[in-house]
Amino acid sequence: MIPELVSYGGTTIWLLLIMGAVAIGVFVERLVYYHRENINSVDFLNGVRTVLKRGNVVEALSICDATPGPVARLVKAAILVRDRGREQIREALNVAGLVEVPRLEEKLGLLATIAQIAPIVGLLGTVLGMIQLFQVLQITGVAAPPGALAEGVWKALVCSGAGLAIAAPSYAAYNYLVSRVRTIVLDMEKTAAEILNILAEGGA
Repeated sequence: MIPELVSYGGTTIWLLLIMGAVAIGVFVERLVYYHRENINSVDFLNGVRTVLKRGNVVEALSICDATPGPVARLVKAAILVRDRGREQIREALNVAGLVEVPRLEEKLGLLATIAQIAPIVGLLGTVLGMIQLFQVLQITGVAAPPGALAEGVWKALVCSGAGLAIAAPSYAAYNYLVSRVRTIVLDMEKTAAEILNILAEGGA
């Protein structure tokens, strides 16, 4: 059934299928990335705090290096400037945050673009299908073979349906990934505030 529908869609359907494949690839890659980068920040920070209270800065940095994710990299950036005062620590955290957030948001724009333009590409296929239909009518008149007319209608319907079928899940996937990014960013902000207080109060 699906191969038959694809054959009716013409060139436009292949463009839509490529867009759908890219959207799936982006979603899976980002999902795996966020799962890997998201950690239990409370346990991580408690471990770092305990080590810093013993004055073992090297071990604290080792914990940061061994822990994946932006939270660990933020904490490491703060520890590296722990002796420069509260403002320098805050500045280091801000700079590290500016580096990490674009990494989290990477490729989300592509997914959003696919969600936005898939219906437009489907509409283009619909228009091309209708043009094909009217070309047949112009050449053959009202006595046009039903099969020739049906080909243009099929192209119009298949392209419209494919555009919507790709756009809807792509938009849902984009919103879900954005929510994951917001959760991680909120975790980063909370951790940044806590490590700032720990270091400013002489935890190292």
